Amino acid sequence: MSSKIYTNKYRKLIVGVDKKISLVSGKIVTPINFDNAATTPPFVSVMKAINEFAPWYSSIHRGTGYKSEISSFFYESSRQTICDFVGANPDHDAVIFVKNTTEAINKLSYRLCNKDKDYVILSTCMEHHSNDLPWRDKYKVDYISIDSEGRLSLGDLENKLIRHKGNVKLVTVCGASNVTGYVNPIYKIASLVHQYGAMLLVDGAQLIPHVPFDMKPLNSPEHIDFVAFSAHKMYAPFGVGVLIGPKEIFQAGPPEFSGGGTVKLVTHDFVKWLDPPQKEEAGTPNIMGVVALISSIKTLNKIGMKNIEEHEDNLCAYLLEKLKKVPGVTLYGNTLDCKGRVGIIPFNIEGFYCDITSKILSMEAGIGVRSGCFCAHPYVQKLLKIKQEEIDYYKNHPNSPRPGMARISLGLYNTFREADILVDSLIKITNKRDHFIKKYSTCDYI
Repeated sequence: MSSKIYTNKYRKLIVGVDKKISLVSGKIVTPINFDNAATTPPFVSVMKAINEFAPWYSSIHRGTGYKSEISSFFYESSRQTICDFVGANPDHDAVIFVKNTTEAINKLSYRLCNKDKDYVILSTCMEHHSNDLPWRDKYKVDYISIDSEGRLSLGDLENKLIRHKGNVKLVTVCGASNVTGYVNPIYKIASLVHQYGAMLLVDGAQLIPHVPFDMKPLNSPEHIDFVAFSAHKMYAPFGVGVLIGPKEIFQAGPPEFSGGGTVKLVTHDFVKWLDPPQKEEAGTPNIMGVVALISSIKTLNKIGMKNIEEHEDNLCAYLLEKLKKVPGVTLYGNTLDCKGRVGIIPFNIEGFYCDITSKILSMEAGIGVRSGCFCAHPYVQKLLKIKQEEIDYYKNHPNSPRPGMARISLGLYNTFREADILVDSLIKITNKRDHFIKKYSTCDYI
C-alpha cells in the first residue's frame, strides 16, 4: 500500500494521537485506539474552543451580567446549530441538553408515560441496554427479531405493529449497532412505523458521528420523530448529550427532574412550568459541554460527513479482508463486506477468552480494543448462539467469566497502517498461542 494511502490528514485534528506509551516489553510506541465506539478523543478545535470560551463562562439565564448574557446567548443559539446538523425543525422540535444518550432515552421514557392507555414500546433484539432497560418498568415492551447475522427483520416489525392493534406508542431502534456496526434502514422503518400510527426514536450514538444524518421534513413519511446522541462519541468528551423531539410531547406534565431553571412560578401549592426545552433542563446547564459539542459539529461539517463515511468505509473494508485471512480468528455478523455498517468489527481468537485477547493487544502492541458484551447482552448472546441452559448458569453464577467478543471500532483519524499493525499482532498471537495463554491467563492480567 502506498504511503499516500497510509497518510491520514485528519490525525492532526485529534488531541493525543502521537502520545507515546510503554509496552510490557519496555518498547516505546505510539498507541492505537480502536475503541472509538465507547468514546473518542477530543478534537484540537474542541480544546481550543473550551479554552477560548472559559474567560466568558458564567451563569445561564436570568443573569444580567455581561458574561451571563454571552453565555446564555451561546447556549440558546447552539440549539439552532444542532437542528441544522441533524435536519431538525426548530419550530416543531425541542432540542434538550442532557448528559448522554442514556439520559436522553431515560428522559423520553418518562415523558411518554400515559397511565390511561396500555401502550406498547417496540425495541429490538440488537439494542444497547440504554435503549431497552428504560422502557421495561413503564410500558409493555416487545422486541423486533433479528436474522442469523444480527440484522433487523422489517417483516417482524410489521407483524408486531399489526399484532398490537394500534397500541404501539413508539418504535425505538439504534441507528447503528454498537456490536456489529449494522446501520438500520431508519427511513424505511419510519415509513412503516408511521403507517401504524406510532412514532420512531433513533438512538444515534453510533450513527451520527460517522455518516450524514437527516431527520427529514415533518410531512415526509420518512421523518424521524426523535433522535438522541452523545458528544463524547463525536470528539467532544465534556459530558453533554442531546434529545430532539416534538415540543408537544414535553409540554404536558412535570419533568422527571425538577428544580431550578424549570419553572415560571412556584408557591407552596402551585407550580407553573416553563415551556420545553428549558422545562427539561433542571439545574445549572453544562455550558462548557455545549461549547465542546458545537465546536465538534463545526469541525465535522468542515471535514464533511460524506468524507468521514468514505474514509471509514474504506478502512473497514480493508481491515475486514485482512482479518478474514488470520488463522483462528472468528468474525461475527456480516463477514462478506462492510456494506450497510459503520466501522465496527467484532471478533474472537480461538482458544482465547475475549478479555485476554484485549489485554494481550494492549500490553504487547499498544492497541486498544474493547471486550465483553458491550452493554448489549441479549444481542451478543444471540450472535454467539449461547444456549438457554448456559444463560441460566450465568444467572446463578454472576461472577463467572461470561462469553463475549473483542470489538474493533474505527474513528476518522485511524489509518491503514494501524490496521496492518493490528493484523500483524493478531497473527503473532495465533502463531504463539501457547506462549500467550501461559503468560496472560493469570489473575494478574485479568
